Amino acid sequence: MIKKIIFPLFICFLFSCSTKKPEVDLIIHNAVIYTVDSSFTIQQAIAIKDGKIIETGSNEQILNSYSAKVVKDVGGKAIFPGFIDAHCHFLSYGLGLQQVDLVGTKSFEEVIQKVKEFKVQTDIPRQPMADIPLKGEIISGEWIIGRGWDQNDWDVKEYPNKTVLDSLFPNTPVILKRIDGHAALVNTKAMEIAGLYYGLEVKGGEIQKVYGHTDGKKSKDSPGVGLTGILIDNAVDLVTNKIPLPSKEKVFNALLAAQKNCFEVGLTTVDDAGLMKSEIDVINELQKNGKLKMRIYAMLSDSTPNYKYYLEKGPYKTDKLNVRSFKFYADGALGSRGACLLKDYSDKPKWKGFLLNTKEHFEKYAKILFEKGFQMNTHCIGDSAVRVILHLYNSTFYDKSLKKENTKAHDARWRIEHFQCTTPIDVEGLLDNTSNIIPSVQPTHATSDMYWAEECLGKERVKYAYAYKELLKAAGTLALGTDFPVEDVSPFKTFYAAVFRKDSKGFPKSGFQMENALTREETIKGMTIWAAYSNFEEKEKGSLEKNKFADFVILDTDPMKCNENKILSSKVIATYINGEKVFSVQ
Repeated sequence: MIKKIIFPLFICFLFSCSTKKPEVDLIIHNAVIYTVDSSFTIQQAIAIKDGKIIETGSNEQILNSYSAKVVKDVGGKAIFPGFIDAHCHFLSYGLGLQQVDLVGTKSFEEVIQKVKEFKVQTDIPRQPMADIPLKGEIISGEWIIGRGWDQNDWDVKEYPNKTVLDSLFPNTPVILKRIDGHAALVNTKAMEIAGLYYGLEVKGGEIQKVYGHTDGKKSKDSPGVGLTGILIDNAVDLVTNKIPLPSKEKVFNALLAAQKNCFEVGLTTVDDAGLMKSEIDVINELQKNGKLKMRIYAMLSDSTPNYKYYLEKGPYKTDKLNVRSFKFYADGALGSRGACLLKDYSDKPKWKGFLLNTKEHFEKYAKILFEKGFQMNTHCIGDSAVRVILHLYNSTFYDKSLKKENTKAHDARWRIEHFQCTTPIDVEGLLDNTSNIIPSVQPTHATSDMYWAEECLGKERVKYAYAYKELLKAAGTLALGTDFPVEDVSPFKTFYAAVFRKDSKGFPKSGFQMENALTREETIKGMTIWAAYSNFEEKEKGSLEKNKFADFVILDTDPMKCNENKILSSKVIATYINGEKVFSVQ
C-alpha cells in the first residue's frame, strides 16, 4: 500500500523537476526592445541572469521559458542598448562641475559677472597637494578656473583681453577656457606663474600679442606686457601645467558626479579622450570597489609617462575598463582658428592654422603603437590635418617589404576623431581603404558651429564639413559622441542633431546641410553597436543579444517613431548596467 502511494508521488516529483523553468534574475516584458542586432530586430521581452542577457523574444516565449526573481511589465516602453558616448572627457567633465560654468554666456560682461559670483561662493582655502600625480582641471583656493565661453555667440565676435581680469584679480591667477578647450583667456598673474612673456614662441600654439604693440623686448621680467591674455592650443598647456593638482578625494567625487549625470541620460559606456596613467589608476580602483559602475574606454594622452608604462605592459582590460588606445591632437579647433586647413581661412587671409606637433612625432608613435597592438585615435578638425593623418595611417598599415597591407591592418580600427572638415578626394580615398579606419564624430558640433562655420571656410568648403552621411558611406561605420563638456552630455541632442540637423532651438527650420543627415537607425547604431565596434567591444556590448552585458535603457518615448518635437524632451525612465538598475526616476 505504501509503495503504491510513494511511486506515483515519485513520478510526479520527477515530472515536476523535468518541467521546472530555469530561473533568471530579471525578466522585463511588454516592451519595445530594439536589440540593434544585425537585422535590427525588435523584441518584446528579455531575460537576464548574472549580469548577462540570456535571451530576448516575444512575451510568451520569455515568460513561458523562464521564471525570475523579478518580473517587470514596462507597459510598452521603448528599450535600447545602453548608449555609448564614443568621444567625451568624462573626468574633466566631473572636475569641471567644480569650476565656473561659462557655457551659453552672451557677452564678455556676462563672463566677468559669472566669475565674480563664483569667486564669492567658492573662496575656499588651499587644498593639500595630492599623494598621487594627476593631470586635470581643478578648482583651488588660489586659482579661478572656468570653461565654456565662445566669442562666436557674442554680439562682438572678438576675443576678449585680460584687462578686466587684471583689475579684478591682480594677485589671483585666472584661466578661462573657451568652449572647445583650444583657447583660453588668462590674466597677468597666471602668465607670471607660467613664465609667459612677450616674444616667447610656442610650437603648435600662440601667445596672442596686442595689435600695434611696438615694444619688441623679449623680457621674462615683464609678464603680460604687450599680450592680450589669449592663448591658443599648446600655449594653454603652459598655464594648465602650473595649476595645483587635485587630491584623490576630489577625483573620486568628480568621477561619481559625472557618473550620476551620465546615468540620468542613459549612458552606460564613455570613451574618455585623453587620460594619464595616474588617472586611470584611480578609475580602476573606484570601479573595483564597486562605486564607479560606469564602463570606460580610455584613450591615453600622448605623454611620456603613459608610453613608459603601457608600451611595456601592453593594453589593460577588465569588464569595466578598457585601456588600449592613445589620443593625439593633429590640430586645434575651427572656432579658435587653430584647425589646420589646406587653404587660408576665408575670414583670416594668410592664415591656415597649424599642426600641434611634427609629422615625425606622429609617424614615430604610429609605428610603435601599431607594433604594440594599440589603437591610434587622432583629433583632426581641419582638412589638412585630416589628410596628413589619413596618409599616416595608411602608410603605417602598408608593409613596404611585401608591397601590400599588413594583415594586422584589417582590424586596427584606428580612428579619426571629429573628422570635421574634409575634401571629396579624401572621402573617396577612404572608400578604397581596406584598413578599417573609423570616423568618430559628434553631431552636435555641426549644429553648434553652423552659425559661423561658413565664415571660416567659405561657401564651397563648408559643404564638405560635418559630412557624416558621406563619411558613413565611405567607412561603413560611424562612431557617435558628444565631446562633452564641449557639447551637452545628452544622447538625445546627439540623436536630434544627427537626424534632423537642428540645434536645440529647432534651428534651422529645414535643417543644416540635410544631405548629410543620418537615418534614425544609423544614428542609434552609431550610439550603440558601431561605437562598441570602434572600441573593440562589439562582442560584449552595443546590442541586446545573448551572452552580452545587460546594459540597457528604458525611455518614456520612442525616438525611432515619435515626432521630431518630442525627441529633445525624451526622458530616461531607468538605466541598467549588468542587469543592475543604476538610475531610475521612480
